[in-house]
Amino acid sequence: MNKESNLYTVIYAGVLVIVVAAALAFTNQALKETQKKNEDIDKKIQILRCLNVTANTKEVEAKYDELIKESFLVNKDGSKAEGDAFKEDIAKAYANGTALPVFVAKVDGATKYVFAMRGTGLWGPIWGYLSLNDDKNTVFGTDFSNAGETPGLGAEISTSKFSSQFAGKQIFKNGEFKSIAIVKPGKTAEGQDYVDGISGGTITSQGANRMIYDSLNNYVEFIKQNN
Repeated sequence: MNKESNLYTVIYAGVLVIVVAAALAFTNQALKETQKKNEDIDKKIQILRCLNVTANTKEVEAKYDELIKESFLVNKDGSKAEGDAFKEDIAKAYANGTALPVFVAKVDGATKYVFAMRGTGLWGPIWGYLSLNDDKNTVFGTDFSNAGETPGLGAEISTSKFSSQFAGKQIFKNGEFKSIAIVKPGKTAEGQDYVDGISGGTITSQGANRMIYDSLNNYVEFIKQNN
C-alpha cells in the first residue's frame, strides 16, 4: 500500500486509535479493583473517625471489623430494607430518597450508632458520619469531608477542631428532634444544642447545618422505634 496515500493515513490513524483505546480500557479495568479497595478503605477510615478511632491504611480493615458489629439499611419510616449498607452509594440514596445505612459499633464495650450524612457546601458536595451513644440522642463523634471547599475557610469542616465540638450534644430535646445547629461564632441557637461555625466559611457552615438536619431527619423514625 502506498504510504503516501490518504487511504493509508486513514487506516493507520484508525488502527492507532483502536490500539490506544484498547490499552486504556485494559489499564482502567486493571486499576478498577485497586481504586475500589482504596475507596472502601477511605470510607472505613471516615466511619472510624466518627467513632473517635484513628487508624492508618494498614490497620483500618482489622480495626473496622473489630468495632463494627452490624450494618443494615433503613427506610425513612424506620423499617429495615434489603441491601448491603457498606456498599450503598450514599449520594444516590439521598438523591433518590432510598434506604440509608446504619452501622452499629462497640467501642470500649458501649454500643454506638453511626449515621451517614450528605449535603452541599459552597463549591460542591460535603458529607460525613455522625455517631450516637446507646441513648440514641447524645453525639459520640462526627467526621466531615468535602470535595472542594476553600482551604483555610470552608474546608475547615474536615478538621478535628470543628468536628470535636459535637461530642456530647443532643439531637432531641424533650422528645422532639431538633438536630444540632451550626451558628456564627459568638451566637446561640434557642431550643437546641449548637456549635460554632467556620469563621469566613459562612456558606459552607450553612450547608453543613442543613446537611445535619436533613440527613438525621431521615433516621428519626428508626431512632424513635428503637429507643
